[in-house]
Amino acid sequence: EDIKVAIVATGGLSHQVHGERAGFNNPEWDQTFLDLFETDPDRLAAMTHAQYARLGGFEGSEVIMWLIMRGALAPKVKRLHRTYYLPSMTAIATAIYEDDLAEPETAPIFVDKQTEGLADLEGTYPFTLDRANKAYALNRFLRSLVDPKVRARFAAEPEAAMVDAGLSEHERRMVAARDWRALIQYGAIFFVLEKLAAVSGVPNIAVYAAMRGQSVEDFQKTRSAAMTYGVGR
Repeated sequence: EDIKVAIVATGGLSHQVHGERAGFNNPEWDQTFLDLFETDPDRLAAMTHAQYARLGGFEGSEVIMWLIMRGALAPKVKRLHRTYYLPSMTAIATAIYEDDLAEPETAPIFVDKQTEGLADLEGTYPFTLDRANKAYALNRFLRSLVDPKVRARFAAEPEAAMVDAGLSEHERRMVAARDWRALIQYGAIFFVLEKLAAVSGVPNIAVYAAMRGQSVEDFQKTRSAAMTYGVGR
């Protein structure tokens, strides 16, 4: 079954806040950028940072981050909404797009070119759309551990807390075992995985070592300083 993806994009477009060019804006380029973002993202992806800076100001070159959002959409999109205004130093746009699945295309999304060969890189697990979808409930639960109430429930009733969060039996087993390597391979995002480590009283260094199949002592021997840290108190 086809799944429609909707993106709400909002952020700064042309602006420069330093040097003699401070206060620079280019509304004409901003409109061109929004048009190309919708209809020809390949052209935007081929531009250099210097070209973005010349057209939209040095700080305005941050619009390249919009291409990450565009990569999550189909090659053809429908624009549902678009506004643009220039209130102060930074031009601001808000837009809503959704996949146009009326005429499915077989061509890969343009960002696919950037990840060619990553699957063959040993010990590396790119966070693809497929992995994001598969591990969504798991990552949502791990992120929720920043909430003291969720942490308390997880400490008191770990299995029930995970069931209520919609985790599968396989996901619950990995979390219960604190199988860091398996969790990463499955699709857990490290920056939420370390929330589980903090709740478990496990420093980050122990997670790194476990993912490499080493003891903390052996892992520290590969560093220039034997230190440890974590995100817990």
